[in-house]
Amino acid sequence: MQEVGIVHFGLGAFARAHLAAYNDAAMATGETGWMIAGVSLRSDRVARQLNPQAGLYTLTERSGEGQATRVIGSLREVLVKGRDCAKIVARLASPECHVVSFTVTEKGYCRDAVGGLDHAIAVESFYPLLTQGLGWRMAAGMPGLTLMSCDNLPENGRVLARLLGSWLERDNPALAAWVRENCTFPSTMVDRIVPATSDTDRATLAARLGVVDEGAVVTERFSQWVIEDSFAGQRPNWEAHGAEIVTDVAPYEAAKLRMLNGAHSLLAYAGLAAGHIFVHEAMRDERIRPLVEVLMRQEAAPTVTGLDGGFLSDYATQLIARFDNPALDHRLAQIAMDGSQKVPQRWLATLADARGHCIAILTGIAAWLLHIARGRHLDDPLAEELRDAISAGDVSAQLERLFGPRGLLKSGWVPGPEEVAFIAEQRRIVRTWGGE
Repeated sequence: MQEVGIVHFGLGAFARAHLAAYNDAAMATGETGWMIAGVSLRSDRVARQLNPQAGLYTLTERSGEGQATRVIGSLREVLVKGRDCAKIVARLASPECHVVSFTVTEKGYCRDAVGGLDHAIAVESFYPLLTQGLGWRMAAGMPGLTLMSCDNLPENGRVLARLLGSWLERDNPALAAWVRENCTFPSTMVDRIVPATSDTDRATLAARLGVVDEGAVVTERFSQWVIEDSFAGQRPNWEAHGAEIVTDVAPYEAAKLRMLNGAHSLLAYAGLAAGHIFVHEAMRDERIRPLVEVLMRQEAAPTVTGLDGGFLSDYATQLIARFDNPALDHRLAQIAMDGSQKVPQRWLATLADARGHCIAILTGIAAWLLHIARGRHLDDPLAEELRDAISAGDVSAQLERLFGPRGLLKSGWVPGPEEVAFIAEQRRIVRTWGGE
């Protein structure tokens, strides 16, 4: 039986379409010892789906040209925080474990308003379990681990290192020092569009295969993974299966966050305002599609350093084709979740670095304000605070309460009078897209 070499926190569809798929490809060529133990932090839903199937599930890649399905066999088990804490710690402390990876979403890192660790909510995340596992390794004289974030955060490895260090320094400075000396935190850029699997997806798959897969994942054909070359020990040969191991991930991170994710958030808020459900529907809207092009090519791309203009132009063209994919029902409401955690790196970083008037991003902000005010699909850890911020006053006051030096998001971007006026006007226009 293959050993578990990776413990992964946050085993949603995204990780199963990406990390687990790369590991499955590595194991298919003869690499051993790289099974994954998944950890669910919030519910046992994925465990209920996959454990009765011995961790097996199907991955279906869809495009306008057709679809292809394969079985992924790199998952040993799904453990659930609260119920399986002892097993999780044992996996982390096992000599066979070399990598701990994370797709816990932006909010899973439990940052406060200025980017530090919010210790009060961190107790409910992965920090206590990771601390116990690392503590066992230190006490036993074992090697450190590669701790690898795969979430949409700029310099995600450094963010994880800083937040974990803050957690450890409070109660266990000796372990904090050991982690600094023995563990590594490579930054990564992970890119694959993975919609939530629907009941229709499962039913269609069952009719085609003759078997029900409760853990089925549907994704696009495209997949990209850029990883900083900083590992504490062994790892799978991911680069043999398409991953890129580089010295500096930052340019790729910036391109993805500002171009892909920035355009996605624009599509989400503007598309929902216009009554659309899926990304490919919003892309067919002649009011929205040109804004997506402008955001990527004219606003975001010029702020990305370290990648040449030809690469960024080709990347934008590729993104348009991916967004247009009619075979992938990527719900706008899924992208719109957790806006307070996403907007700073997706839009505000571009605005802070841009030269000139960013009409597409400012329109996106107008749509986001409308999205907060309407309350539909508002799924955000700061939902009440967002509503309070825009509950009174004109748009100028609302923007100050959101983005000002003492605002909710405390960004480095300060809108000028012309930008405030433009956002106010665009909010009025976007409101009419829904028939108001």
